[in-house]
Amino acid sequence: MDAIECAVIGAGVVGLAVARALAQTGREVVILEAEDTIGAHASSRNSEVIHAGLYYPPGSLKARACVEGRERLYRYLEECAIAHRRIGKLVVATDAAQLPELEAIRRRAHANGATDVVWMDRAQARALEPELECVAALHSPSTGIVDSHALMLALLADAERAGALLVLRSRFERAIALPGGFELHVAGADPVRCALLVNAAGLRAPSVARAIEGYPQALAPCERYAKGNYFALRGRSPFARLVYPVPEPGGLGVHLTLDLADRARFGPDVEWVERVDYAVDPRRAESFYAAIRRYWPALPDGALAPGYAGIRAKISGPGQPAADFVVQGPVEHGVPGLLHLFGIESPGLTASLALAETACLALSP
Repeated sequence: MDAIECAVIGAGVVGLAVARALAQTGREVVILEAEDTIGAHASSRNSEVIHAGLYYPPGSLKARACVEGRERLYRYLEECAIAHRRIGKLVVATDAAQLPELEAIRRRAHANGATDVVWMDRAQARALEPELECVAALHSPSTGIVDSHALMLALLADAERAGALLVLRSRFERAIALPGGFELHVAGADPVRCALLVNAAGLRAPSVARAIEGYPQALAPCERYAKGNYFALRGRSPFARLVYPVPEPGGLGVHLTLDLADRARFGPDVEWVERVDYAVDPRRAESFYAAIRRYWPALPDGALAPGYAGIRAKISGPGQPAADFVVQGPVEHGVPGLLHLFGIESPGLTASLALAETACLALSP
């Protein structure tokens, strides 16, 4: 039976970052991806936002990895000349009842280390964005946007320069924990042995965990899918910055984001689904118009076109508090050489380089 040192399941942005970090320590790394391209799911179906760290409970892994990852990511983007922009963001309260939550976000942001977030009254916010309607806002100048595909290509190139190998169309089926490693079964291939196994399968990470014999399956979280639909704005955006409402249960609300060509899109909403389905129902536009007009009353009728959809890798369900990122290694589950990354939804892209370091530390002897 052939043997490799380390297998990483999943070639999304986090899987690629982990593979890069492991390969740069001198390990032999093979990246297994079920699809025919990298980043086919959440990594290419998101807002492409570099988050500042405003929303997450202080001390949580999400908060720490977001703030640390943000700074690491900006440095990496500069070093590799990857297209990005520190565009800034306004988080807006559209009625007085939301002001306590807006203040709570400001306090959390400062506690997390995002100390450049400042409170603005209506006049100050409208001086930045004249089309905006709100009673108050938070300005986050460290929020940015990035070409996520270019980022993934750069991470892959680094990993390959360090000796890593990407194998596409290689669907993980199961693994068996053995003394000194794992017997790994991939569709269409003979079994191989590996000493280290990293589960960075995103949406499917809990299912992958349950297919590993010898892993205590009760420790794998539930696998839940929260679909987020996006609608594109026909015509030019009147906004120069991102605009987010006060968050709603399950997500950050229908917000306005811009891409690097200054095209505007709105989303995502929250639609709990049972299976992976990326079709955008045009009928959902009605609720988008209502949500957007709370902060942009001048949105014209007929201005929204179906864009795309993504699915968040949730490990908490409807009505439950948002779960923290879970990096589960041998200390937590008792299986040497095995690492799981569960629930890596937003801000996973921002946190990817920090999570990669956390993963390497969790696998250290």
